[in-house]
Amino acid sequence: MKLLKVCTLAMSLFIGTACFAKDSLAFDNKIDYADKANWACLELEKDKPVDVFFVAPTVDMGKDGNLNASLNATYKQKFIGATNMERGIYDHVGRIIAPYYRQATFAIYSMSLEDQEKYLVPAYSDIRDAFKYYLDNYNNDRPLILAGFSQGSDMIIRLLKEFYADRKYQKKLIAAYCVGWRLTKAEKQANPHLKLAKREKDLGGIILFNSETKGITKSIMIPENFKTYCINPLSWKTNTKLADKKLNLGACFTDYSGKINKEVPHMTGAYIDKNRGCLVVPDVNPKEYPAHIVLDGIFHIYDYQFFYRNLQANVKTRTDAYLSKHK
Repeated sequence: MKLLKVCTLAMSLFIGTACFAKDSLAFDNKIDYADKANWACLELEKDKPVDVFFVAPTVDMGKDGNLNASLNATYKQKFIGATNMERGIYDHVGRIIAPYYRQATFAIYSMSLEDQEKYLVPAYSDIRDAFKYYLDNYNNDRPLILAGFSQGSDMIIRLLKEFYADRKYQKKLIAAYCVGWRLTKAEKQANPHLKLAKREKDLGGIILFNSETKGITKSIMIPENFKTYCINPLSWKTNTKLADKKLNLGACFTDYSGKINKEVPHMTGAYIDKNRGCLVVPDVNPKEYPAHIVLDGIFHIYDYQFFYRNLQANVKTRTDAYLSKHK
């Protein structure tokens, strides 16, 4: 009965976010994305063949009691820092395009999934507006990578649900890197146009994984009794076979400037858990890599960092495959 209740709630949420929610759930005052000050990164002059529309993770913890962020100077500084931590994975192939948005704060993740939507849907209204402005004014029919982390990946998945049933968008999509978030069978059934990457060179597909130690039963990203799709960033396969740490090209630990402060080749192997769909990293001691904001052993904040070089290489592989196909 408990599982049925969870699944029913999940299905209603997933169907509800398949298309944009009612305008009443959007912010009353829209962000003017014609103003370049409302973009954390807008590399319009960069000479690269593709664009990377990147959505930053949660940086506002909600310690002031706020449940959506305000675009003040402190928030923007943290926002740019969080974007810089991941941008090195993408900026060798494309122009980084990253909008500010009034994200839901970390405080909402202690709520029920249904109540979280009250703050995530308005956050998505900003991302939707930014994406539409980008498409109408900056894209100019260029190939596109969608990318995010954590809440940013949630926002990217919402864009995919709403926009990418249209083939004119599908044909320009290289890949969607939705690291640190979930996509379930219920979501896929409600949005049959969503495509999952299953191999190293698949185009137009979704790449996602959530790193954990063995034995975790629930997290913010994968709640109890949920199972997510996953791809192994070492083998680029979706089976449950262990990919040896020799395949790990390098874990890179970056700071808010984007600088790599430490690199560890062959840090850990990885395999996909058959029950939850999380990515188990058997060679990492949770005490050495504390979670800080969640339970130790949930390596959420390290998702990009543990597999940095493999992700960096794969972004180039998929981009090269796309450009070769569309000469």
